[in-house]
Amino acid sequence: MDAVSGLLTTQVIPWGVAVVALVALAAMLIKSRKPSGAVDDAVLEAVYLMSKAPLELREGLDQAVADKVTTRLLQLLKCIAVGITDGEGTLLSWDGEANDHYVDLVDTVGTAIRKHRREVVSHDKMPCNHRGTCRMRTAVIVPLIVEDKTDAVLIVVGKTRGKRIVHMADAVARFVGTQLESARLEETKHQLHQAEIKALRAQISPHFVYNALNTISSLIRTDPEEARELLQDFADFTRYCFRTEGTFTTLSDELRNIDRYLTIESARYGGRLNVRLKIAPEVQSVVVPFLLIQPLVENAVKHGIANKPGGGTVTVTAQDYGTEAEISVEDDGVGMDPELLDGMRDSSSSAHIGLTGINRRMNQVFGNKYSLMVETAPGAGMKVTMRVPKFVRGVRPDMLKFSADVPAQPARRNGQGKSALQSSAPNPG
Repeated sequence: MDAVSGLLTTQVIPWGVAVVALVALAAMLIKSRKPSGAVDDAVLEAVYLMSKAPLELREGLDQAVADKVTTRLLQLLKCIAVGITDGEGTLLSWDGEANDHYVDLVDTVGTAIRKHRREVVSHDKMPCNHRGTCRMRTAVIVPLIVEDKTDAVLIVVGKTRGKRIVHMADAVARFVGTQLESARLEETKHQLHQAEIKALRAQISPHFVYNALNTISSLIRTDPEEARELLQDFADFTRYCFRTEGTFTTLSDELRNIDRYLTIESARYGGRLNVRLKIAPEVQSVVVPFLLIQPLVENAVKHGIANKPGGGTVTVTAQDYGTEAEISVEDDGVGMDPELLDGMRDSSSSAHIGLTGINRRMNQVFGNKYSLMVETAPGAGMKVTMRVPKFVRGVRPDMLKFSADVPAQPARRNGQGKSALQSSAPNPG
C-alpha cells in the first residue's frame, strides 16, 4: 500500500525576536555602568530577571501580572519608577517613587495611545511640590502595540536626562511587547483549538444520533437489557463529546469513548461490523488533543466498512513506541486511491475531512514532524497511523473524568451481532 503523509504550517511565536531584544537590553544596561570585570555578572542578572517575564505574560496582562513585571523592570533598570497601564490608559501597576506624578502624566499617556508613539516628559515641565527632594528627571512613555493596537503603556521614570533612559525604555518596551504578542498568539491558538473542537462536535452526524436511537428503540421489546446498556453508552458518548471544558484528555478516556461509539455502531450493523481494540496499558495515560482519534474511527466505519458488501473489521491499536505512543485506526473496507488524499487536503467535502483537521491539530500541538501516515489502496482498506510524544510542555489532561467506574480496559463482548472488543496486555511471566 502507498503511504501518504500531510504537512501543515503553524504560526511561529517570535521568541527569536524576544531573545535579540533581551540581549540588546542587557548590553545597553551594562554599557558605561559596569566595569569590564562585572560585565558577565550584569548580563546574567539582566537575563535572569527578564527570563521570568515570558512565563508571567503568557496568560496576558492583568493587575497581578503587571505588579510582577514592574517590580522586575525596576530591579533591572535601577530607575526611579516603572508603571504599566492597560490599553485604555488605566494604571495597572506602579512600582517605585514619584507615584504622585502619575496624575501629571495621564494626558501624555493618552497622547501616546492615540498617536501610537513614544512620548518623553521632562520633570521641569511638570508641577511638583517637592522639587528639592524629588529625584525624578524624565518620564518616558512607550505604547506597547500588538497587531496595530495599543495593548498597554510602559512608563519609565528616570533620575537622569538624556537619550540613555529613552533607549532603555525603548528596549524594555520591545521586549515586553514581544511577550504580549506571544501571549496574544497563544490565546489565538487556544481559540483556534476551541473552534476546531466545536466544529468536530458539529460533525457528529445527526444520522448517527437518529440511527443510534432507532437501534435502541428496536431492542426495547426484544432485548431490554441490551437496549438499556446501549442507551447508557449513547448518553456517555454524547456527554463526553459535548463537554465545554478542556482542550486535552488522556488516551484512555478518548479510547473509552471510541469504545462506546463502536458498541453503538456494532449494534446497528449487526454482524457486518467487527471491532478490535488493542491497547497497551503503559500508554493509557498519554495526553492527546480532545476528539483527536474519534473522527478517524468514524471515517473507518462510514467510508470503509459501511460501503463494503458483507462488512468488515475496524481495528484500533495503541502501543508503546519509546518516547512516543503509536496509535493506528485500520479497516479492511473499500479503501481508496492514495492520490485522492492530496486533493482532500483543502477540500470542504465531508468525505475523510477528519484527516485534514487532525493533521493540522497535531502539527499545532506537537510540531510539524508529527503528521498522519495514511496507507490505502482501492479494495485494500485504509490504515491511519499517528505518533504522539508522551510528554509535551503545556499539554496536560484538563478534561473531567467520565464513568470512573468503567474499567480502563474495554470489556470483551461476545454474541451474534455484537463486536468482539479486545485489549492487548503483557502476558504475565
